[in-house]
Amino acid sequence: MAKSVNIFVLNWNGRDLTLDCLASLEKVTYSNANVIVIDNGSTDDSVVSIKEQYPETDIIELPTNLGFAGGNNAGFQSTANKVDYTIFLNNDTIVDPYFVEPLINELESKSNTKQTAPKIYYADKPETIWFAGGIVNLWTGMIRHIGIRKKDSHDYSKNRVIDYATGCCICMRAQDFESIGMFDESFPMYAEDVDLSLRFKKRGGSIVFIPESRVWHKVSASLGGEFSIVKWKRKLIGKIKLVAKHCKLYQIPFSVLLVMFMSIFELTISLFFIIVKKD
Repeated sequence: MAKSVNIFVLNWNGRDLTLDCLASLEKVTYSNANVIVIDNGSTDDSVVSIKEQYPETDIIELPTNLGFAGGNNAGFQSTANKVDYTIFLNNDTIVDPYFVEPLINELESKSNTKQTAPKIYYADKPETIWFAGGIVNLWTGMIRHIGIRKKDSHDYSKNRVIDYATGCCICMRAQDFESIGMFDESFPMYAEDVDLSLRFKKRGGSIVFIPESRVWHKVSASLGGEFSIVKWKRKLIGKIKLVAKHCKLYQIPFSVLLVMFMSIFELTISLFFIIVKKD
């Protein structure tokens, strides 16, 4: 019998996105997968709609919005059944029917592999890469998706060890996720996925990109996207926390200053383009 896997889909006021995601998950070919929606205190009719259209789907209803880390941790902890594997999946995704098997096969065959991540495309440009692995530079706080906005090619067709798995879709052994301490809820909805991967790497584990597994993400492929000062602030705080947590002590002051400089530069450029666009 195939090893068991829980697929957690976190929802907050995202009824239509979640319903589309669940429609794609209905077609998953893996024989022992259980889909669980974690509702993060939604105030729309998400829960009612999900129950009406997918009555067999388990729903964990949280009283308030606990954020990405808190919501996923609470959902994971509240599941009574012990499973072999855990997949955390954004609700704004569409999955390939065969996306589960390659992620689990890698974990089954290599005990040192602690996380697996699929190839993720833009939903509005289905052959354009959003994530084909991740690179982290703790000196500068740089967090970058490999292949982002590039046309899919042979360059992104092989398994490889990467620095982090994106929280958009991430697979790991349930026991490993629990023993590492789950997501760090002190992160402000940015970099908690990178932090988790770095903690696994500190213990000698590998994070592996699996291109045979495919997911489509409903984010805009246009450069930059819509600017948000709230998002910019969260990114800055997340990067500073990441640097402070994982850098060597002597490195922290320099890295924090560099992160702040780069973030202010990014803010300046974003505001410049907003002003130019208005004119």
